[in-house]
Amino acid sequence: MEDLTLARSAERTLRLIETVLAHPEGLTPQDLLQKLGLSRSSLFILLKTLKTLGYLDQSEKRGRYLPGPRLLAWQARSDLSQQELLAAFYQESAQGAWPETVALVIPVSEGLLVLAQAEGSHEARRVFQVGKIYPHLEAAQALFAPSSTPVSIEDGLALATATETLDLAAPICPDGFQPRAAVVLSALAYRWQPHTLYHQLGSDLRNLAARISHRLGALTYSPFAPYPISELQPLEPLTPAQIEAFLRGPVSARLACVRPDGQPHVIPLWQEWNGHAFTVIAWQGSRWPDYVRQNPAVSLTVDEPWPPLRRVVARGQARPVTEMDPPDLHRLLNRLARRYLGRDLAQPYLNQVAEVFRIDVEYLRGWRGLTSPLTSP
Repeated sequence: MEDLTLARSAERTLRLIETVLAHPEGLTPQDLLQKLGLSRSSLFILLKTLKTLGYLDQSEKRGRYLPGPRLLAWQARSDLSQQELLAAFYQESAQGAWPETVALVIPVSEGLLVLAQAEGSHEARRVFQVGKIYPHLEAAQALFAPSSTPVSIEDGLALATATETLDLAAPICPDGFQPRAAVVLSALAYRWQPHTLYHQLGSDLRNLAARISHRLGALTYSPFAPYPISELQPLEPLTPAQIEAFLRGPVSARLACVRPDGQPHVIPLWQEWNGHAFTVIAWQGSRWPDYVRQNPAVSLTVDEPWPPLRRVVARGQARPVTEMDPPDLHRLLNRLARRYLGRDLAQPYLNQVAEVFRIDVEYLRGWRGLTSPLTSP
């Protein structure tokens, strides 16, 4: 009889865990009662026990029940290939020099396991021990268990202050919504004020987490929003600084020019922006360089298909770059390849470049969000 009771308790526990995992947006006790068919007292005993053990979490005191850090640690091991995660981190973090150390972590039952790091460029810097479990990385812990830590999350970023360090963390979401890993930027406190660190490096760290998420299969990047946003932010312009940051990301551009017969011609390509002009390359066999020579007026669009739906539109005159020598071309191609592929370009591809063009910009604007929906009078 005792064995039968234990088996039934285990079955109820596993059904509850499976149900919560299937609904990452969280479930209310009433939702769970309807789905599981348990008595109210049995359900609340299970919920209290699993929450105490760290397998469940709550969005607020009487809010929805969510997967807790220990349950997320199970998932991190089962549904996220560490090899793919490491490859994506190394490829993306190598695109630029980080002034402070950035670590890749996953949740485990005892804390956060450091899988890799990109050390900061300062002589004095934080260094993690790869393979070690850190129980008190509060910024990253807040991403996996929001209600169990006083650290707040803003725009998908968590910032925690300590005596000697400031930690800024961004979630990696292979499904676009639920954190499975995180990148943690750890800075020495004497060098930064918290708000300065957040505003100067937060956007770059979030972009790093987003790019890693996309490499792992995410079609969008909206941490902590398990369903598509029903009402996106209204249209608003990007500031010059926001445009600069966006154009440094690995988002392809589309060049629009006019064919001799008057028909439009649009081609996707890589771009590099220097604050005044775009540099783009034409591969062997491309037809658009002929069109641009006859009519150098072009437009360039760089946009992202996921929230916050940023896009930049530019218009200008495209001219061939004739003064670039082979070493400069080599460096240009490798800068582009590191941004878009995460690695240097193989030598055979260097000979496949037909021409390099510079687009002198006459008009440049950027926006984010969508036009506000029309309302009836």
